[in-house]
Amino acid sequence: MLMDFAASVAASPLEVEAAAAAAEKDGYAGFGAAETKHDVFTGLTLAARATSRITLQSAIAVAFARNPVNLAHSADDLQLISQGRFQLGIGSQVKAHIERRFAMPWDRPAARMEEFVRALRAVWQAWATGERLSFRGDFYQHTLMTEFFSPGPNPYGNPPVFLAAVGERMTAVAGRVADGLIVHPLTSARYVREKTLPALKAARDKSDLSDFTLMSNVLVVLGADEKERAKAEQAVRGQIAFYASTPSYRPVLELHGWGELADQLNALSRRQAWAEMTALVPDDMLDTFAVSGDVGKGLKERFGELIDRISIYTPYDVDPALVADVRREISQ
Repeated sequence: MLMDFAASVAASPLEVEAAAAAAEKDGYAGFGAAETKHDVFTGLTLAARATSRITLQSAIAVAFARNPVNLAHSADDLQLISQGRFQLGIGSQVKAHIERRFAMPWDRPAARMEEFVRALRAVWQAWATGERLSFRGDFYQHTLMTEFFSPGPNPYGNPPVFLAAVGERMTAVAGRVADGLIVHPLTSARYVREKTLPALKAARDKSDLSDFTLMSNVLVVLGADEKERAKAEQAVRGQIAFYASTPSYRPVLELHGWGELADQLNALSRRQAWAEMTALVPDDMLDTFAVSGDVGKGLKERFGELIDRISIYTPYDVDPALVADVRREISQ
């Protein structure tokens, strides 16, 4: 496994820049930034200027908040600025956010995403070759691209596309049109083996995934002493409860027999009863979705044969030295 560094989900663009420079100095293979409080491409543009070796990834940019052409421009620019080090990570988000936060359409998300990526690639192809843009689909139609608006061929080629997926339909889409899959933090090794990999292999019509990359941001419990570890564990339980309350992630919980708990958590989330939700996360759920103890060893044992690139998710303040210890163990 390669180990990447994941910026804090709340990091500002300047904090993303500083974190990327530090990650490169510390020897990480890649760097990922999320899109929550800030535009992910702004931070990664600064990161591209502050680094020279490390790969940079949007993890993730919300596809359905955009259209294929404006996303094609953002990704193409970052690929140019980073001199070929950019990886475009995209995801669908969930219906409520797409419709109510972004005021964008939501219907048949797996089919829409597949067409979105095909349209994105058609735009890049038109820029690279100068051919007429003529993409006509059920969701997107792009039939106008004059020379004035075309950046032309990117000297570093197009960035690879990584798709975030949990359910088997979206996973199959990733297998058909993407270069890699971003595994959600609320995903167990068992779910990857029994659901994710079979769906990918069926979609790609091949038994091996040698030309396809799986990456994951894994929840971990780190702390210098028992008090710090207890605090970290509580934060991780809260994050698991938050994710588990989302209906889109219910299939993962159902596989482990926690379907009814998912319904309970969803109902509590509507009341924003976060403390009650955290208290409902049992120890075996914590152990299934997070790695504790010797974290580096645990990550290698759990995901070493499943995941190609890994980063750790710490929804709490943590001593950077402890994170560095995990990186060194993963690299050995």
